[in-house]
Amino acid sequence: MASNTGFTLWLTGMSGTGKSTTAAYIAARLRQVGRNVEILDEGELGEALWAGLGDGKEDRTTVVKRLGFVASLLTRNGVAALVPCVSPYKPGREENRRTIGRYVEVYVDCPTEKLIERDSTGRYKKALNGEIPNFIGITEPYEPPNSPEVTIHSDVESVDDGAAKIFQSLLDLGYMTTEELKIITGKKMKANPLPAKGEKAEKGGAKARRAEESKPAAKAPKADKGAKARPATRAARVAKPAAKKSSKRKAR
Repeated sequence: MASNTGFTLWLTGMSGTGKSTTAAYIAARLRQVGRNVEILDEGELGEALWAGLGDGKEDRTTVVKRLGFVASLLTRNGVAALVPCVSPYKPGREENRRTIGRYVEVYVDCPTEKLIERDSTGRYKKALNGEIPNFIGITEPYEPPNSPEVTIHSDVESVDDGAAKIFQSLLDLGYMTTEELKIITGKKMKANPLPAKGEKAEKGGAKARRAEESKPAAKAPKADKGAKARPATRAARVAKPAAKKSSKRKAR
């Protein structure tokens, strides 16, 4: 069994993509092999970590920074910190990557139309009607990662499928062992060696897979006006709600 070293699994994506569901699934299986695990869910820690903050860009940046700080403390003390958080802005996520070190970014992607269609809370509809200001993906942009370790397309991939990608990445990075993953998955998984320093990503390994998995979400069309844009861009064009004073942040 692997030494009990920690890491941070940062799940980013728009509201309703399935970040929390995936985090809970992974956490249960990590505990199955004796790992110490904590879930830092943006939607559940509001009162404790950012009571009084709103939904503006600066406040969201503060939220991501605070979550990153806690995740860093847990990681260096041998805990697997799972952080499902919208975290829409690249600079904040990249700063956490530099600070934490043992950091695995998971982009949970889903077309905005699907998110609106399956939204049981009605929050997307309210945002489209201008009732919720500063709503990420509707009136505020979401900035997808350029090269996350894992990309999950939750509209077409099951939780099991997404988790398999995450476990493979954890194995490739040396954060889990084949023995642990055999207990979890019932299969003997093989690590894909990371490219040597200076080696091109095309030659294989986790880095190449990161680039490949990111392609569907990161490719923005250069077509004319009528063409479909990437989820975040198109979402921002769906409606132009009347500007309202930013309210205090709600759990997402």
